[in-house]
Amino acid sequence: MPRRLNLTVAAAVVCLFAGCATQTQPIISTVPGQRLHNVRTTAYTQSERGGRRNALGMYLSGRHVISAASDWSRFPLGTRFRLVYTNEEYIIDDYGTALIGTGTIDLYKPTRLEMKKWGCRMVDIDILQWGSEEQSLKVLAPRKKHRTVRRMIAALEKRQADQKKQLVASLERKKAEQKKKT
Repeated sequence: MPRRLNLTVAAAVVCLFAGCATQTQPIISTVPGQRLHNVRTTAYTQSERGGRRNALGMYLSGRHVISAASDWSRFPLGTRFRLVYTNEEYIIDDYGTALIGTGTIDLYKPTRLEMKKWGCRMVDIDILQWGSEEQSLKVLAPRKKHRTVRRMIAALEKRQADQKKQLVASLERKKAEQKKKT
């Protein structure tokens, strides 16, 4: 009987960790009003290592628009979104080293109890406004000495280079089409 109990507990632990496994989700576009499905969310609070202030040096907000943290190369600084299920509105104003390279958003909760109650959830979010990659780079630049920050900067710069290439290719196609017409 104890062996069955051990197996049951082990299976429950495996299911718990598998449910919160890191999943990367690329951002398809930067169109406001876009709904993203099954975004992995976790929660954090001010009593954790980061303290009471966000990456901008301001106090974390738990009021009308609530603070959230992410990998800024996925969800740039200033991105505003609403949780579909709870209708709470958040803004990305922080980042966390454990979030780099993931599609996870860390939601600020004012108390440890609320943080623990939230746990890890897959939710749908509505993007209200995409943040600024340029502003993200500006805030991250003085922090380059940290490896995780360098990873975010590299991903942001790669995305900007890819966007420039796409723009140039698009302009060249348009020029070629105009030449054909004349």
